Amino acid sequence: MKDQQSKAASVAEVAAATALYALGVLHIVVIAVTMMLIMMAQSRAQDQANGPSCGGKNLLAEMARTDPETLKNIEAKAAEVAFGQNILFKLEKAGREPSYLFGTMHMTDPRVVSMPSMAQKAFDNSEIVAIESTEILDPAQAQITLISTPELTMFLGDDRLSNYLDDESKQVLAEGLAERGLQLALIDRMKPWLLSGMLALPECEFTRKQAGAPFLDLALAQNAEAQGKTLVGLETLIEQFNALASLPMKFHVQGLVDTIALGDQVDDVLETMIVLYTEGKIGTVWPLLRTISSQLGDSTPDAAAGYAEFEETMVNTRNRNMFDRSLPLVEQGNAFIAVGALHLPGEEGLAKLYQDAGYTVTPLK
Repeated sequence: MKDQQSKAASVAEVAAATALYALGVLHIVVIAVTMMLIMMAQSRAQDQANGPSCGGKNLLAEMARTDPETLKNIEAKAAEVAFGQNILFKLEKAGREPSYLFGTMHMTDPRVVSMPSMAQKAFDNSEIVAIESTEILDPAQAQITLISTPELTMFLGDDRLSNYLDDESKQVLAEGLAERGLQLALIDRMKPWLLSGMLALPECEFTRKQAGAPFLDLALAQNAEAQGKTLVGLETLIEQFNALASLPMKFHVQGLVDTIALGDQVDDVLETMIVLYTEGKIGTVWPLLRTISSQLGDSTPDAAAGYAEFEETMVNTRNRNMFDRSLPLVEQGNAFIAVGALHLPGEEGLAKLYQDAGYTVTPLK
């Protein structure tokens, strides 16, 4: 029994530690990967679009059975996260029509795409809709944009991914790729963040995206256009990839190796995040990942510094940029701001930034 509990805990620890990297990369690269999959799709039959069930396990439920004390500590830390218990907020300021801030998840899972009724009502009544990037509406143009800056997705000249791998990492990567019908030689020119985004997608999500099923952000953009709303993008794909490219290559390569070593357990990571999302417990994500990864050898000073830089670059800095670009829309009133849910909570999250700007920020269930 103890061996089974230890094994279960080990699975959860490895999954959570790797998710520190994989989730962040998915948050960006999944949009570009989706564009590629849509372009590659040969069939869009409805049964394909519905896709197979991912079948992942909720790691928090597993932790409740194997390590309830740690789970209690995680929940206590999550309770301290500012604006960490909701994905929808009402933004109010005297003299302006109210606006709404909504957290999305870049997934096609029906539980994600089906918005809470109050969020749907806020969206339907809005005049302005802002998402992270409107480029998701035009896969062909998104492809052209990425092709025009090949250095963001591909190694150029004599540089190769394998140049950054030691023998052990190369073996892990080669074996993991082989299980997916790929060879290292065939992807050796691809930047690690693009590969991580593709390999971190569970098969069910990959299938739905390739069949053309819209992830939540895309569905919002399509509906906004169909309803004649003003649609605004707060970032560009190039800006998002530039942010990834600014991080150390060593950090990306290790993240890629960890992601592929995770294998099918990525389903458990995604299932846990979806459950937290549907429950509105976004403030639990970082305490969960930090707490469990601190139990691993990956909690070295270098690893901690790498993840801190990752969070600052891919979350906090982008929070400030999206706030600056969305503020004029909210000032007009009746706007619906929809961005990745991890951008909402915390002292440097969008909800707090709006509060600091003089808005009354009210969580809505």
